[in-house]
Amino acid sequence: MEAAVNENSEHLVDHDQDNMVPDSEVSNHEGSELKHEFNVEEIRSVLEVIASTGKFWHDWDKLKSMISFQLKQVFSEYPEENMLTEQQNASLGETYPELLKRLDEALLCFVEGPPFTLQRLCEILLAARSIYPNLSKLALALEKNLLVTSTLTPCADPYPQTTQTTQTPVESEKASEEAQLHSNSVENGAEPLHMVDGDEVMAEVEEADIDDEMTIDMEALEEIVGPSEKNATPTENS
Repeated sequence: MEAAVNENSEHLVDHDQDNMVPDSEVSNHEGSELKHEFNVEEIRSVLEVIASTGKFWHDWDKLKSMISFQLKQVFSEYPEENMLTEQQNASLGETYPELLKRLDEALLCFVEGPPFTLQRLCEILLAARSIYPNLSKLALALEKNLLVTSTLTPCADPYPQTTQTTQTPVESEKASEEAQLHSNSVENGAEPLHMVDGDEVMAEVEEADIDDEMTIDMEALEEIVGPSEKNATPTENS
């Protein structure tokens, strides 16, 4: 009887363990939820509007999650993520996870609204690698913009409409060739050719023909009038 109970208990324990989700899978699931909630293009579009206007329109909790997601994305682009712990400490003064967690928590501490340095934060996160080649300098810049107390309030103006004109591959290639041709002409000191309308060319040709005809008529007139004038000139003896 006891053996049967123990066997059932072991079976229940194994069954419970099978249903348990490891902590790593939980954290990955939370990250996947954030990815499903937000689109990378959507986040960049929102941050670009803020970077260009210095204003924000979204709910702060939602916007804060977007910035947090972008922060993690930017950090993952730096090689320190794959370094050994000793190398991370030597390069950053702390481990990569510790640094990322510290900056993320500094961002999440803003409850009422975003820091007044929001515009600069977005500018940095949109072009981090081009502005700060080293992760340590990026972290220092982000920390500087997060160690503030003043916050912004949502903008009441209409949200800017970001309209982008799309070009077909042929149009895009043609525009690129024209831009290259113009660039080469400028570099060589040559003036770019001015394309004129066909009607303008015809008008110039007709005008030139008229001028030529008038010139011919005047020459013929001089030939006719010239001898007549000579014949009509009286001599002194007469």
